[in-house]
Amino acid sequence: QVRLVESGGGWVQPGGSLTLSCTSSESNISTYSMGWYRQIPGNQRELVARISSNGEHTYYPDSMKGRVTILRDNAKNTVWLQMNSLQVADTAVYICNAYRGGSDDWGQGTQVNVSS
Repeated sequence: QVRLVESGGGWVQPGGSLTLSCTSSESNISTYSMGWYRQIPGNQRELVARISSNGEHTYYPDSMKGRVTILRDNAKNTVWLQMNSLQVADTAVYICNAYRGGSDDWGQGTQVNVSS
C-alpha cells in the first residue's frame, strides 16, 4: 500500500492558478501510474489527469485539456498538478491516486476553493 500526501490546496480567485503536489515519504512511486481526481460533494469522483510511471504519457479528459498539466519527477518522488484559469466550478477536494497491477491507492486529498 502506498501512502500518498497531497499539498498545495487553498483559496484562489476565479481565473487564478494553483499547483498541487503529491508525494510519498514511505514508498517509491516511480513504478506507479499516477493520477489526480477531484471530488465535489454529491458528485462522483472525477478524473482530472493521469501520467504514466515514466512520465512519457499523459491523459486529460476533454473537460480538463488546456487548463491542467500533470507532471512528475521520480527522483523527487513527486507528482504535480498545475491548474490554470480556475473557475468556481473547480472547487473540490483534489485527490492523488497511485495505480499498479490492478491496485489503487488514494491520498486524503487537498481542498481547492475558487471564489471571489
